[in-house]
Amino acid sequence: MPLDYEVLKFIWWVLVGVLFIGFAVTDGLDMGVGGLLPFLGKNDLERRVIINTVGPHWDGNQVWLITAGGAIFAAWPLVYATAFSGFYFAMLLALFALFFRPVGFDYRSKIANPIWRSAWDWGLFIGGVVPALVFGIAFGNLLQGVPFHLDEFLRPYYTGSFWGLLNPFALLTGVVSVAMLMLHGALWLQLRTADPIATRAKAWVKPLGLTTIATFALAGIWLTFGIDGFKVVSMPALDAVPNPLTKQVVIDSSGWLVNYRDYPLTLLFPVLGFAGLGFAVSMSIQDRPGLGLILSGLGITGIIMTVGAAMFPFIMPSSTNPNNSLIAWDATSSHLTLTVMFWAAVIFIPIILVYTTWTYYKMWRRVTIEEIQAQDTLAY
Repeated sequence: MPLDYEVLKFIWWVLVGVLFIGFAVTDGLDMGVGGLLPFLGKNDLERRVIINTVGPHWDGNQVWLITAGGAIFAAWPLVYATAFSGFYFAMLLALFALFFRPVGFDYRSKIANPIWRSAWDWGLFIGGVVPALVFGIAFGNLLQGVPFHLDEFLRPYYTGSFWGLLNPFALLTGVVSVAMLMLHGALWLQLRTADPIATRAKAWVKPLGLTTIATFALAGIWLTFGIDGFKVVSMPALDAVPNPLTKQVVIDSSGWLVNYRDYPLTLLFPVLGFAGLGFAVSMSIQDRPGLGLILSGLGITGIIMTVGAAMFPFIMPSSTNPNNSLIAWDATSSHLTLTVMFWAAVIFIPIILVYTTWTYYKMWRRVTIEEIQAQDTLAY
């Protein structure tokens, strides 16, 4: 029995969220490690230890980002087109920063030259911090509304600028993103390395955790009292053929709080964010980084779900013409496309989960300086 169109639209909103969470928890860990690399590794051998904790995994983890991008392209083509035209330079900045990662991992240790290796260390730092910052800034701008409108042919026109994206609230959400991923990376290094690197990583966990909690709370307060939300007041049937021009949207001071008021269970998401991060720091202090890493992942999940629950059904609200906002009900592909993609996701997402779990299981050990020295030609 085929799934209803309305149900499929909601399923794909959930699935895209799952892909972003998978990316943040797995590849975000790699970016956090990259951001910490120049500070936790005091010499070449220590930095090679740090790199080797993520070297076997980073490219597999990046599958989550590639899959999320492909899912947006296929399930929400108008969102993909509008986002990549409006956030073009920001996306290029993140993409160019990500280029440092594969080249840095593969080429850093090919030449035993301190200047060469130091340059790639900072390249890996850029490849970790800049994308995390850009993704956080993007979410901050989505919450404020993006300056775009659609013409009668559904062609998007972005009327903002790159520098306009760097507004105070968006920069704050960018800090939340960088801090939470670096916290995740610090817990990973505390778990997967031996002293002295593990001890240094542990020392970073508490300040990064407190920074994430404080900025997440500040962003929530700012969003509640200083930023208007969006609210759909009328639209066609939810199973109708998508047309973003046929609904009515208003700007409402309580817009981003409506779902929390109407569905109190959604309050568990911010609670999960705060509790996960807080207990992750506590576990690190108690020298239980494995449990801390799991809790950190739950905290990241809570933060992303907090934003998703607040915005639903909005995907990309328009500050220029609210009626042109793109939402989960009218920015989607056809019923057939969503159906085919749904069954593909049912098959392939479990495969991704299985092989990701298997690779971590097979390579689960502490990486030591002695191991790097003994396997110099094999290590990164």
